[in-house]
Amino acid sequence: MPVAVPTTSANFRRLSARLRGLVGRAIADFGMIGEGDRIMVCLSGGKDSFTLLDLLLSLRRAAPVRFELAAVNLDQKQPGFPERVLPEYLEGLGVPYQVIEQDTYRVVRRVIPEGRTQCGLCSRLRRGALYRHARAQGFTRIALGHHRDDIIETLFLNLFHGGRLKAMPPKLLAEDGSNVVIRPLCYVPEREIARYARARQFPIIPCSLCGSQPNLQRVAIGRMLEQWEREHPGRVDSIFTAMRNVQPSHLADPQLFDFRSLERRATAGS
Repeated sequence: MPVAVPTTSANFRRLSARLRGLVGRAIADFGMIGEGDRIMVCLSGGKDSFTLLDLLLSLRRAAPVRFELAAVNLDQKQPGFPERVLPEYLEGLGVPYQVIEQDTYRVVRRVIPEGRTQCGLCSRLRRGALYRHARAQGFTRIALGHHRDDIIETLFLNLFHGGRLKAMPPKLLAEDGSNVVIRPLCYVPEREIARYARARQFPIIPCSLCGSQPNLQRVAIGRMLEQWEREHPGRVDSIFTAMRNVQPSHLADPQLFDFRSLERRATAGS
């Protein structure tokens, strides 16, 4: 098991500075946060969302624009969920927070047969509850803790199982047309989030729903990427770089690139 890096060590200071730099660059590259934004940070109790909140709080202190942060947790009524962990942690930080209660756990268990993937329905129900809350409370941004590896895994899930070149965008106008979703950790590798979370000793809450499904396709994709990285160090970095360097004329989507007019353009240019 990896050893935690003490927060007083030079290694942790370097790690913290690197993550703040990556998050700051993502915010700037994609215009994620502007003056006066009210940001709803979705805090699930996992390492990613804890790290997201921690880094946004740190960046806010020196940010060139003013913005508000509030944490929101969706209590999905999973059996044994430790209800006081997140409120006590957030009260200790002095961060405004709200807990939304919605029994999505029972709905998912009732609708999805045993052994089938539960994440799709769970995600849709969770997303709907959070979007409604964001609209009702007047938040201008919804911050999610998806990191670089989540984005790459989603690319391969869509490629292998959906026949689409599609991933998670760093910034998204939601289908409801009113919520703007941001993913400030989009440049951050998961392994570095794990190191940061161990060093900060966040009170991690495991998911007893999707966390109990070891055969998910996302898990299989993750294992594939880990093997590639072991055998060819830097390959995952290269994949993400490719996602930021797309050439539509060298793919095969006629809705994305006008192949039919190539001859006309060639004639006009001669």
